[in-house]
Amino acid sequence: MSVPTDEELVARFRDQPAPLLPLLHAFHDRDGFLSDDAIRAVAKGLKTPLADLYGTVTFYHHFARVPEGLHAPRVCTGPVCRMRGGPEILAALRREGAVPMPCSGRCDEPVPVLRGHTTFRGTTADALVACPSPLPPPNPGGVEECVFGGIREPGRRSLSVYGDYAGLRAAQAKTPEQVIELLSESKLAGRGGAGFPTGAKWKAVREAPGGPKAIVCNADEGEPGCFKDRAIMDYDPHQLLEGMAIAAYATGATLGFIYLRYEYPETLAILEQAIAEAEAAGHLGGAFTVHVRRGAGAYICGEEGSLLNSLEGKHPFPRNRPPFPVTHGFRDRPTAVNNVETLASVPPILRRGAAWYRGLGRNGQAGTKVVSLSGDIQRPGNYEVPLGLPLRTLLDEWAGGPLPGRRIQAVTMAGLSGGFLAGDDLDVTLDEPSIRSKGSFLGAAGIMVFDDSRDMVAVAHEAMEFFAHESCGKCFPCRIGTQRLSERLAGDAGPRTVGDWRDEVIDIGKVMKSTSACGLGIAAPLVTDSLLRYFPDEVQRHVEG
Repeated sequence: MSVPTDEELVARFRDQPAPLLPLLHAFHDRDGFLSDDAIRAVAKGLKTPLADLYGTVTFYHHFARVPEGLHAPRVCTGPVCRMRGGPEILAALRREGAVPMPCSGRCDEPVPVLRGHTTFRGTTADALVACPSPLPPPNPGGVEECVFGGIREPGRRSLSVYGDYAGLRAAQAKTPEQVIELLSESKLAGRGGAGFPTGAKWKAVREAPGGPKAIVCNADEGEPGCFKDRAIMDYDPHQLLEGMAIAAYATGATLGFIYLRYEYPETLAILEQAIAEAEAAGHLGGAFTVHVRRGAGAYICGEEGSLLNSLEGKHPFPRNRPPFPVTHGFRDRPTAVNNVETLASVPPILRRGAAWYRGLGRNGQAGTKVVSLSGDIQRPGNYEVPLGLPLRTLLDEWAGGPLPGRRIQAVTMAGLSGGFLAGDDLDVTLDEPSIRSKGSFLGAAGIMVFDDSRDMVAVAHEAMEFFAHESCGKCFPCRIGTQRLSERLAGDAGPRTVGDWRDEVIDIGKVMKSTSACGLGIAAPLVTDSLLRYFPDEVQRHVEG
């Protein structure tokens, strides 16, 4: 097969929806890196100012700028992988040009190493093997599930096994307004972290003037400790596509995107095959088309404004709000942005009803939540829990408790964004009201466990380093604040008395929470807030040491 020319690549993607990312990936795959000539060809073909395009390309972590950079090993050095040998594997592979990458969503099976478009894993550099995503285990509590209800059927990713989109047919038997009302009655809320009511979002998009309207699936699962969306897409892609089709019917959208994080290359092929199957069966491709757009490595693109800017080929800064995406989303048109788990929850609700879904929760909470559990725990993995389940039930009974001879010292909430819970506050239930009463939040429900062998100041420092690295730089409270907090936690700057150190850290956090442009800068100080709350003695030794 002949290698396509620059002009042929540009012509292939120029007239597609959201063409920049797939065009950049095409050049990246062809050459093994993005050369200056390739960037010039893209700028010319898309009529984009060269300086703007260069700034956008270099913002992303995974677009290589040196020959064969695409094939250099990228080693995860996220919080869990640091504890499982990530730094040692990185050092061993330096001779091959290895580079570190932030958490890549394989916390249930560390340590992932990305070579080209294949994910390998292992605990040493000489024992890396390619492997599929772990299948979620049977529900340890025997509770009824929504999202994972059929995920363990062999071949579920195939349309022939999945079924005939019964949820979509049930939606089409109703009016769009009735579908939205059913979702509102179910009390399904966003499962990506924000928790906004799904029915209310879809209603706002439907009633907003203008079009064409869009459905955007946020599959940029970049929060450390979160890997639930990967399991859904890998084992049940049609349930996601069916949820998007129902959303399109309810809102009047004609255009759909799945914004997939770069670190899931195998998932890309699975989604593209599922879309082709759904189009051949007539479920997609007529009045509603779905396109996969692969990101290039940027945590901030999980924020919906940054994601939309990235889709549009702009520098992926967060957007100022208002206006909101429901009226001014993709290309300033009404857009529903939902994450993978939210959309995958919709078809079962359409099939079984709002009351059924509400009844899956406990203690007055509606529905279920998939929790990604990792770290110092005997059985890490994805668990679909009824909202309201005690955290200790998940940790000690479902997941087998801490490693032998250890005790659980702390857990993170919302990946890293919710900071730590420790001590008596581990007696919370898994729902927003209970966890928010402790100064944290459930969010996307990534929970990392740290036992009593871990230095919690060091853990906090690594978390803050991640936020500092991933800050987009748009607003100075986050850009400077995450760096200053990282320095304080490293012990190489700041006051040398505990009282002054504490006051300064709290003050920096207050400014960040009050004035940052998006959730990254608002959430990052929860790490230091919770460190001060639960581990004052460790902080004192750190400052005085």
